[in-house]
Amino acid sequence: MNSARFSHFFAPSACPMPQEDLRPAIIAIPACNEEDRISRCLSALAVQRDDRGQRIPFASYQVLVYANNCTDGTAARAAGIGEQTGLSLEVISVLRSPELSSAGLARKAIMDIAADRLETAGLSAGILLTTDADSMVSPLWLANSWREFSRGADCVAGYIDADPHEFVELGLNFQQRGFLEEHYHALVAEIFALLDPRPHDPWPNHQVSSGASLAVTLRMYRAIGGLPAKPSGEDAALALAVECLGGKVRHSMDVCVTTSCRLEGRAMGGAADAMRQRHTEPDAPCDLELESVFTVTKKAWLKGHLRRSSDIGFMEKSAILATLGLEVTRVESLLATLRRSCFEVFWQELCSASADLRFGRPLRPSMLATEIGRAEMLLSFLRSQSNPLEAIDLLMEDRVTFEARLQGAHE
Repeated sequence: MNSARFSHFFAPSACPMPQEDLRPAIIAIPACNEEDRISRCLSALAVQRDDRGQRIPFASYQVLVYANNCTDGTAARAAGIGEQTGLSLEVISVLRSPELSSAGLARKAIMDIAADRLETAGLSAGILLTTDADSMVSPLWLANSWREFSRGADCVAGYIDADPHEFVELGLNFQQRGFLEEHYHALVAEIFALLDPRPHDPWPNHQVSSGASLAVTLRMYRAIGGLPAKPSGEDAALALAVECLGGKVRHSMDVCVTTSCRLEGRAMGGAADAMRQRHTEPDAPCDLELESVFTVTKKAWLKGHLRRSSDIGFMEKSAILATLGLEVTRVESLLATLRRSCFEVFWQELCSASADLRFGRPLRPSMLATEIGRAEMLLSFLRSQSNPLEAIDLLMEDRVTFEARLQGAHE
């Protein structure tokens, strides 16, 4: 096991990247019985380079592996990669009670340790990164994460792709479905980027905050009280906590990681279960957020409109919330949420409260080609406008005609 000495941990002079991009970094990885995959995960971290092809020296970052209740050779395999490569790597093996052994709580434990290490070393400008033991980061993962932080991000959520070998092994039907969903996800993300623009998270971007690729500054990590203590969903909860403190979350397409396509996962109801169902049933429902183009556009337009006019006094005087079929008491409760929390929490509660915004029947792959055609028609129009927000306001004034135009596209 090769453990870095923090007195020599961060040596910016050894790294060819611009000085303003560099931050001391610790990568925290929870692992439970990942003997077959941990070597690939850590090997990817051992070959990090900058965009000129120069290797990032190991003095610039450390890796902590949290071997959580492992009964296989995960810890030994991980330590072996450190010895083979010289990667600054420490393996922490623990036995935790069942109620504390979930992936989310294990991630919190190792990220808290990493934060303590940075603070103890006096590296207050440092960053914490995390990935999964069954994932492989891209060679530019660390460099591009650093770059997003140099541009002002407080938190960086990377783009998650499927392990190409495992993806192909799942067969042609699964591949075709995957490409359709990925295409439509990108179109939906662009619609939201145009109609609910965030200057710190410009297009191209994506909409997922996943522990497979997540990074946060030490200062922000401490400000939010650390990773939320949740058995699952801790990754999205961290991004939301950053938002609620006014922090900037960047959903970067340049920070990339591939993750496994295994059909037998660790958590019931997790990604593996969803993939297994989709592999068995090719036309099984898509993710909930893949709704019809009209529904997506309505939500993106309303979310952007509310965010830009999120003055509580304005909302109280306007009828915009009342048009969603909400009772006065419910509107008052939502505005109270906005006062004490943040816009993203308010929006989530609004979507849960309104039948018009609540997730309905999800799309199926057989429906995606039509919706993709409609989305491309809409985006072609919006991209051509000097002011897409003004253009969509005019379209939404006559929603019946607008929906009819979308329904008629490619039919």
